[in-house]
Amino acid sequence: MTSHSGACFCGNVALEVSGDPLAMGYCHCASCRSWSAGPVNAFTLWKPENVEITKGADRIGRFAKTENSVRMFCKDCGGHLMNDHPVWGITDVYAATVPGMAFKPGVHVNYAQTVLPMKDGLPKFRDFPSDLGGSGETLSE
Repeated sequence: MTSHSGACFCGNVALEVSGDPLAMGYCHCASCRSWSAGPVNAFTLWKPENVEITKGADRIGRFAKTENSVRMFCKDCGGHLMNDHPVWGITDVYAATVPGMAFKPGVHVNYAQTVLPMKDGLPKFRDFPSDLGGSGETLSE
C-alpha cells in the first residue's frame, strides 16, 4: 500500500496517509479561504482510518466553527494539518501537508464563492456534489 508522510510547518506534528485518497480538488468557500489565507484551498480526502498521526499528537490544536469541519493545526507553529468532516465521515489532509504526494485535482467545490476563477476543464460544483448533501449543480468556467 502506498503511503505519504507530511508534517506541520515546524515539524513537531507529523502524519502519514496510506492508500489512495477518495478525491482531490479545490474548495473555494469563504471559510476555507479565510482559514488558509489564500484564494483557494487544495484538498485531499481520505477515510479517517487511512490518516495516522505519527508524531506530536499532543501538539494538535482543534477549532470547529461549524459541526461540518474540525480544523486541526500545530499548537507550536500554527501550521495547518487537516480538517475532520465528521458529518461526511472523511478527513481532508491539506495537499500542502503531504508535499511528496502528486496532487491530481478532479473537482472544484463551492465554486459559486470563488474569487479566483480557474479554467482547467474540471467540474465546478456550485456547492457540493449531491451525494455530499449539495445541490449537485455545476457551473461553467
